[in-house]
Order: sequence, then C-alpha cells, then structure tokens
Amino acid sequence: MLADIDSSAILAVKDLARAKTFYQDKLGLELRQGDDNVLTFRTGKTNLVVYVSDYAGTNKANAVVWGVGDKMDAVIADLASRGVVFEHYPDMGMAYAGGIHSSNGFKATWLKDPDGNILHINNM
Repeated sequence: MLADIDSSAILAVKDLARAKTFYQDKLGLELRQGDDNVLTFRTGKTNLVVYVSDYAGTNKANAVVWGVGDKMDAVIADLASRGVVFEHYPDMGMAYAGGIHSSNGFKATWLKDPDGNILHINNM
C-alpha cells in the first residue's frame, strides 16, 4: 500500500530561522509553507519537512539524499557559489576534487546543514 504513496524526508533543527535561510537561500529550495515550528520545502515531486527539536543534529548518517544524475557537476558548482561547504571523507578511499568524491563513475558529495544533519548528493 505505501509503495504507491509519496514520502517526505523530515529533519530536526534547533533554530528554524537559521534552517530556513540555509535550505531556502543556500540550497535553493522553495518554501511551500511554514510556521513557528515546521517548514515544508519543495524538492522535486516531494517535500523536505524541517521541524524544531532538541535532538537536532544527533544523526551521524545520511539524513537526505538527492540523485541528480548527469547534473552533478552543475549542482555542486551552484551550491559552491552559494557558499555551501562540502565534507571530505578521506577514509572512503575515493578520489576527491572540487567537493566531489568519485570512484568508478560514481560521484558523491556530502554537506551538513547548520545543525549537523548530513545531506548527500550523488549522480545516481
């Protein structure tokens, strides 16, 4: 039953105003709706829901992933021009240049929001 219903990613943040600036201005997401506790951004055909929680940033794994296909280089260049800082994970054993990890045709980038939530972008 759930296989035919769209899902949304949901992220905890401590400061909603700071999160709004990051997701709207740095990542370029469209704010669909929001109040003092929850913001909903459009991302493709789905939503990214951001809400206030004392547990923000405690996840040490990927929280959201975007598969951008052959737009990878352009997406990363756009984000870099907006001041986004990319993570470098040398222990992964992948080549790293310009914010992009790569190996055997696979490209991946990781970044963190202001609360430490790990966001992942790849060319899949």
